[in-house]
Order: sequence, then C-alpha cells, then structure tokens
Amino acid sequence: MTRIGHGFDLHRLEPGHDLIVGGVKLDHDRGCDAHSDGDVVYHAVTDAVLGALGQDDIGQLFPDNDPKWKGADSRVFVEAAAQRMRDAGYTIGNIDITVVLQRPKLSPHKDTIKASLASLLGCDVSQVNVKGKTHEKVDALGENRAIACHVVVLLQPLAA
Repeated sequence: MTRIGHGFDLHRLEPGHDLIVGGVKLDHDRGCDAHSDGDVVYHAVTDAVLGALGQDDIGQLFPDNDPKWKGADSRVFVEAAAQRMRDAGYTIGNIDITVVLQRPKLSPHKDTIKASLASLLGCDVSQVNVKGKTHEKVDALGENRAIACHVVVLLQPLAA
C-alpha cells in the first residue's frame, strides 16, 4: 500500500543562533531558537515520514525536554525516520518541500539540500523537490521573525 505523510515545522528567528536549513548553514544575522539545531526542513521531513508510517511524531521520539537532544544535529532525526521507513518495508516515492522564509534566499542552496536529503533518505535526488517562498512581508514569517516548512512525502513499498 502506498502511504502519504505531511510534516510541518516553525521556529522563531533570533540573533545569536545559526540558521540551518536542510543541513546547510545559511549566512544570516539570526537563526532558529530551538532545543536542537532548529533545522525546520529536517524536522518537517522527519514528521512527514513518521506520519506516513502512522508512528509517533518527532516530539514523542526526541522530546525537547530531554537534555540528550539539546543542540543536536537534526540529521539524526531524519536518519531515525528513514530507518523506521526501511524497517516498515517502505522507500521514498517522492518528497516535496516548501520552506517559507523572507530572507535569505534559498535558491542558491536548493541543490545541496536536495542532495543531502536524498542521501539521508536513500533515494535519488530526482525524487526530492525543494521550493523557497517568502511570506510577502506578512506576519512573523514575512517580517523575518520566523521560518516554517511544509513537507509532503509519498512512501512506496520496497520491491519484493
């Protein structure tokens, strides 16, 4: 059976933090205020995969009140979700990612983000799509006070 999942993440942007998006550190005057490294792409991808599997979400598996995850590289969350996906007998059909941030521009980094995710998820880069959208200067996202990410993933059974 083919399965679909949706993931969403949002973080405040504050001075004094790194801005890491899809495993890439972006040059910016502020970054995500979060328990881990605050990578909204990796967090939303993790939840999308786990959601497609009908399993616990990222907050249940990696609680933000557990000191073990303080400052953690969010790569570990994607790796754990990918392992659960394989253990359940699934692989990526495709994954579509929309990052919402006013600045900096995401375009120069999209290929690197796609390659990183393809490697982590064990799929071809052609199965990963990344889009960047501004929020037209509306609300916290548009005022560069927050960053958000939506992810939709299609999982397919592994070939027998």
